[in-house]
Amino acid sequence: MKHSRLLPVALLFATLAATAQSGSPSDSLAGKPYDRWSVEFSGGTNKPVKPFGPGYGSSNFSDRFGSFAFDHFDIGVRYMFNTKVGLKFDVGFDKVTDAKNSSSLPFDTRQYRFGLQGVLNLGRVLGFEDFTHSLGLLAHGGAHITLRTPQMGSNDGVTERDGGVMAGLTPQVRLGRHFALSGDFTVISNMRQHLNWDGTDSAKENNLTGLLYNASLGLTWYIGRHERHADWYVAEDNDVAALKAATDDNASRLAAIETMLADTDRDGVPDYLDAQNNTPAGLKVDSKGRYLDENHNGVADDLEKDRNATAGNQRTQTDRSETDRSANALKYLVENGSVNVFYDVNEAVPNAGSTNSVYQIIQYLQAYPQSRIRLHGYADVRGTEARNKKLAEQRASILRDFLVKKGIAASRIEISPKGADTTYPESTVGYNLARRVSVELIR
Repeated sequence: MKHSRLLPVALLFATLAATAQSGSPSDSLAGKPYDRWSVEFSGGTNKPVKPFGPGYGSSNFSDRFGSFAFDHFDIGVRYMFNTKVGLKFDVGFDKVTDAKNSSSLPFDTRQYRFGLQGVLNLGRVLGFEDFTHSLGLLAHGGAHITLRTPQMGSNDGVTERDGGVMAGLTPQVRLGRHFALSGDFTVISNMRQHLNWDGTDSAKENNLTGLLYNASLGLTWYIGRHERHADWYVAEDNDVAALKAATDDNASRLAAIETMLADTDRDGVPDYLDAQNNTPAGLKVDSKGRYLDENHNGVADDLEKDRNATAGNQRTQTDRSETDRSANALKYLVENGSVNVFYDVNEAVPNAGSTNSVYQIIQYLQAYPQSRIRLHGYADVRGTEARNKKLAEQRASILRDFLVKKGIAASRIEISPKGADTTYPESTVGYNLARRVSVELIR
């Protein structure tokens, strides 16, 4: 790549950095749980490419490393606007000399560089988090100002001031909370260079064409109090507190439903339906949990001595008929797919209004121990396809686990996450009906 192509690359990175705050609202500056500041130190070698005077030249990277020519040093401060885009100011020093045992005439030039660059976190852009949490990649580019001074020859001590553009790549290895190991390869284009790297005057045709490569290793120090820096932050992996809160909330909601389904006085009626939740053990009750008192004298019929056996037998037959009718009605509802459990927006635990439906499912499975059911999970059409599919699966799975906890064998329950239900209109009522788990009887 010709170094003249560095200009649009550098401008791209600078534009990204300058417009970082116009990114998505979900990644704004306010309140993000990651650090943004870092300090970067690096050292390595350089390779001047052009221009050179007659008799002068440069060795390649391997020769320079072989002769231990560590003659490039850099220190920079970086600020990340979000997890993908940042801005960096750095100062670099290069000692440009002929390599040992080279065919070039001896020369020695010192260059100081001051750069302002945009930074793009390619690791996040390319989705590195899908396969690693310890490897990263940054791209950087921008403008620089350079002070260059030959240390020998006819221009010894003469300082040339120019500027240009630069761009590079920085691979990263995360070492822990505050540090990362980094490598870097940077291409520097000097656009006002009138002295050769060897210190001689450049030919007119070489003006404005200075080119230098840097290769280095370094250490990045992350400054801040958070567990991760923006370089490594991934919301799905690091919002532990939010995930825990959601899990705790689901647990408390399930506990509330389980409490409502409890039968503390053991009269066969769950507490949420029980209007008389202190019935003495052994007394017959109606569907509201109230003991039977046909003569309305405030005394349970089972406790009255003057109730004859015939009345008791008649009552028993009536109770059995009522129980049979309830069982048949429940069987009809389940077999015809009329039992649904509904959910609030973005919730995976049934809402309070579905407690009776959950109770009906448990009743049915207990009454018909050979039956098996399939739980179809649904979401409303809002949200992404992946999110709706996941939410539908969570709803069906949590309901299955709850039924198993209530004594139903897991082998009798299948789940089928369907995702968004598009059969209902896009309205409040339609959304409420779509967010559900439907019960299907497996024949």
